[in-house]
Amino acid sequence: MTLPDPRTTELAQHLGAVRERIETAVASRQASTVAAAAAAPPTLIVVTKFHPAADVLRLRSLGVGDVGENRDQEAAAKAAEVAGTDLRWHFIGQLQSNKAKSVVGYAHSVHSIDRAPVATALGKAMARQQEKNGRSDLECFIQVELTEPYASFAAEGHDSPAGPSGRGGAAPSSVLQLAEHIADTPGLVLAGVMGVAPLGVSPGPAFELLATVSAQLRSAHPGATGISAGMSHDLEAALAAGATHLRVGSDILGPRPAVL
Repeated sequence: MTLPDPRTTELAQHLGAVRERIETAVASRQASTVAAAAAAPPTLIVVTKFHPAADVLRLRSLGVGDVGENRDQEAAAKAAEVAGTDLRWHFIGQLQSNKAKSVVGYAHSVHSIDRAPVATALGKAMARQQEKNGRSDLECFIQVELTEPYASFAAEGHDSPAGPSGRGGAAPSSVLQLAEHIADTPGLVLAGVMGVAPLGVSPGPAFELLATVSAQLRSAHPGATGISAGMSHDLEAALAAGATHLRVGSDILGPRPAVL
């Protein structure tokens, strides 16, 4: 019997530790009201940016079915290199409209839609792609701005202010309008919301805001149940707020390789 190489053993250990953290966090919320909205086990998306395709193949051998990338050039090349592995690729970075044609060639979902022109570009690219090969519809998450002042407004029980703060994502007040645009675009499926907690502060208020926006979205679009939130350092807080998709990179793959 061929023994796993040292890197596969390392990844297996890290993956096991993260899965244990997830199981513990999920168990701790079972008695809460969040559990009813997020009863299914969360989807773990392993973010492989800057790591080689060989690591993606190792992860697949360890049972990982979902991987994430935030740069189209790297994602497209890596997806082509490991084609045929039945992986679901999640695009999680800021997306420019001119990259839509490339992204729909490999992505199962896009987690970072923050404005209507991006959704329009993805819809046009999907029309061509589906005509070409009949691929399934693209799952779309709306990225929500969670930095100040939004999180503090949510923590104090106030309505969120209008207008983005400049760190990416749609303002909470504009999510429903963007959701309508996505839902009305053939080839796109409105999957839910995504958010990144601000650095340097407790992630709790930010994820509470995201959960509130998610509830508002579900009232208008019952199928949009996804909440993509939580990374290596804050996945427990995200799960406590009802996250259905986690995006974990460094705690599984280790530090990013130096980029020359």
